[in-house]
Amino acid sequence: MASVGLLFVGAVLFINGVMLLGWVDARSAAPMNFFVGGLQIITPTYLIFTANGDADVILAASGLYLFSFTYLYVAVNLTWDLDSTGLGYFCLFVAVTALVFSFLNFTRFADPAFGVIWLYWAFLWSLFFVLLGRKREEIGRYTGAVCAIQGWVTAWIPALLLLTGAYAEIGVPLAFGLAIFGVVVFAALIPWARRSRTPTTPTRTGEPAVA
Repeated sequence: MASVGLLFVGAVLFINGVMLLGWVDARSAAPMNFFVGGLQIITPTYLIFTANGDADVILAASGLYLFSFTYLYVAVNLTWDLDSTGLGYFCLFVAVTALVFSFLNFTRFADPAFGVIWLYWAFLWSLFFVLLGRKREEIGRYTGAVCAIQGWVTAWIPALLLLTGAYAEIGVPLAFGLAIFGVVVFAALIPWARRSRTPTTPTRTGEPAVA
């Protein structure tokens, strides 16, 4: 069930990324954030209630709420044109917590691929904090590109691997591949974003769009 939710996390990250790039109108991205945010509330709640007290299942499911609350927060901000500061500081909370979940995946869960994926998410949510909480609009294009790419490599691909049963066979190579890809691609995006910097879509006059 969590794998199905992860598949649609890929969709919402991609849509929010291209929204920050200015390819999608901000308000038109709100419904997908509502849909996926709602799904990511239902999924961990079901997993926790059916865990029969399994601490590892409950721990793993609890991390999903970080994303559901982010997407619902984004949807509310976009719909009612709210200030982005609160969302930005929530993203800081998510980024710090993601580092903890990364460590747990490397150690307690023996899942290095998701250890790397949680590091990806910690990086992305840190960018959201700087963009939205600190209102550094100059990183909007870079953040949008990172977000859109992460939709595919941290959610869509792993979800399909999990759903098809192929994940267990390539977990370790996937971890190495993701680590190398992240360092190379996200570093290469920095000069590109500087060269092609454009204003982000406002959620309110003078404020960057939520992601």
